Amino acid sequence: MNDKKKRKLKKFYFHPITTFLFLSILLIVLSQILSAFQMQATYNTINENTHTLDPILIAVEGLFNFKEIKYILSNSLTNFLSFAPLGTLLISLVGLSIAEGTGLIEVFSKRYLNKIPNWLLTLIVLFLGISSSLINEVGYSILIPMFALIYFINGRNPILGIVTSFCGIAFGYGISIFVGSLDISLLDYTSAAAHLIDDAHHVALSSNLIYIIVSSIITSIIGTIVIEKIIAPKIGHYKKEEEFAKTEQYRVINLEEEEQKKIERERNEKRGLRFSLIVGIILLLIYIYSLIPGLPSSGFLLDNDAATYVDQLFGENAYFQDSFTVMVSIFFMITGLAYGIGARSFKNDKELIEEASSKFKNIGSIILLMFFVSQFINIYKQTNIGPIITTWITNLLSSMNLSGVTLIIVSLLLVAIANIFLTSPSQKWMIMSPVLVPTFMQANISPEFAQVVMRTGISMTNGITPLLGSFVIYIGFLNIYNLNKKKPYTIGSSIKLIRPYFLIMSLTWILLIVGWYILGIPLGKGALPTL
Repeated sequence: MNDKKKRKLKKFYFHPITTFLFLSILLIVLSQILSAFQMQATYNTINENTHTLDPILIAVEGLFNFKEIKYILSNSLTNFLSFAPLGTLLISLVGLSIAEGTGLIEVFSKRYLNKIPNWLLTLIVLFLGISSSLINEVGYSILIPMFALIYFINGRNPILGIVTSFCGIAFGYGISIFVGSLDISLLDYTSAAAHLIDDAHHVALSSNLIYIIVSSIITSIIGTIVIEKIIAPKIGHYKKEEEFAKTEQYRVINLEEEEQKKIERERNEKRGLRFSLIVGIILLLIYIYSLIPGLPSSGFLLDNDAATYVDQLFGENAYFQDSFTVMVSIFFMITGLAYGIGARSFKNDKELIEEASSKFKNIGSIILLMFFVSQFINIYKQTNIGPIITTWITNLLSSMNLSGVTLIIVSLLLVAIANIFLTSPSQKWMIMSPVLVPTFMQANISPEFAQVVMRTGISMTNGITPLLGSFVIYIGFLNIYNLNKKKPYTIGSSIKLIRPYFLIMSLTWILLIVGWYILGIPLGKGALPTL
């Protein structure tokens, strides 16, 4: 009897692909219902010429009809091919696969990274993840597969490497160590909203610089403690499958011959590392030269039509930003080839290509998952549900009569909630800035601090929303390294893995931003929390 009850209580796990397929169908039906009930909202955009507000009415688009379903089906290929995480991941993996296939990553990891204490490696991974938000969302495609591999090589659980990378990137997306693409996308909206109250107020591009540098350091340290003390023990060790059965074998070992092979191997590895170091330095110098304006044939990765250097690097048409993933992939590719030539780890091009191609054997599941996720996200965007919920949240804030610390905390939480339903920072800030910035200014809080609240709210919840396009890379690699294929990582279980990080980091953000306001610490050059 007890066995029958246990069998009944046994959980059934849907694969994430099945889940996203069901969610897409449910969303199509739900959109039609909400459209029938005329779910809509009105938000204001700022007319930069007149400094007045122009109302925009937005309603839920019903998709459960012949015309819309036909449109969804006919555009499914376009949606998939234009899905940003797909291209960036594949480009990243080309370079990583060659560097791995030649043995560069394995030898470098075992010789150098394996000597780093676990806590220090975690700190480095988190800090790199946070810093990667300088250039949109490239960190997901580069850092997650790279550190999953490095952790696996060094005997740590690759699941932990995936979680650590994802936490650093997602929960640190609103901050970094320098002014980046996010600042550029937010600045115009912040300035236009500030001019509704004060026509002369100037919001500088570096107005949040001190805040993002300090907070990136603080969150890296606290995040390291959370990962090492709470998450790592729960994830546990990675139980590798035995490649060969344990059998007693007897063979004569020529110790002198074995020693000679070891000496030869180490000599080759050192020569390979030396070759890759020389080539890597040359390549980095070329990259740096391409980012310096004004020198002969220099600056070819900059947008020379942009007004400021930051815009030249991270602006909408900046070549450096658009080609960064390719640059990283080329770096791994060329340094990997240099190592392979020096270490003599491959005999010819056919052997190298075969070895590198074998590293793609598990990527098929992620590509299949990306197809369904790209359709789900596109369907969600078509419904307009995200902007409508964000507008409702914004209108709720405008109806409250708050000031000081209470206004800051409530605004922070509302931005964090809005970010779950609308992950695009620029679209979210376009809706919220005409309300949030003037409300803050009327409470004697600066527009620069309102922008801080915005970027902090993004950081709080960016890692727990499956509507984030790059969430698919996180959940995809979790399932690649998952040994229990009968129990795949679902949306719920993948979020559960990082729940302690989300909760503790959210509390950290609230304390950090409130403390910053109370102490009156400058946010950047000439920018204070208050007016």
